Amino acid sequence: MSPNLQSELRQRKPFASLEHEAVLAIARTAAVLEHSTAEALKPHGLTPTQYNALRILRGAGDEGLCRNEVRDRLVARVPDATRLLDRLEEMGLVRRAREGDDRRFVRSRITLAGLELLGRLDREVTELHHRQLGHLGADRLRSLIVLLEVARNP
Repeated sequence: MSPNLQSELRQRKPFASLEHEAVLAIARTAAVLEHSTAEALKPHGLTPTQYNALRILRGAGDEGLCRNEVRDRLVARVPDATRLLDRLEEMGLVRRAREGDDRRFVRSRITLAGLELLGRLDREVTELHHRQLGHLGADRLRSLIVLLEVARNP
């Protein structure tokens, strides 16, 4: 039997409330999943946030997106989307161009190298997600998705 959260965190006192325990359980689970994702992406030179940004830009297609659109679509918020896109551009995975009359408007697009990298990672990430959560089964996963959505949108 797997350890419960209290023993996993080596906490001696009971949680202050069910809500407190639930928040910690969500945070701990997210940290565990994030760590294994980061470890899987590390050999490819990517962080989970960089991977997320590349997937967002792949989904945007040839139109690309401006910095704020990328920032707003990220799973985890970042304080500086410009720096995130700078790094991806330096890696040759993203290209940016000023467009239109407003010189401040810069559109980001994924490069062929970025598409190829994501293409190589697609199966690996799908298999990782299966290892992380596949043991729950379809019904539990659907329930989990609904419960997390309700928690995010009270």
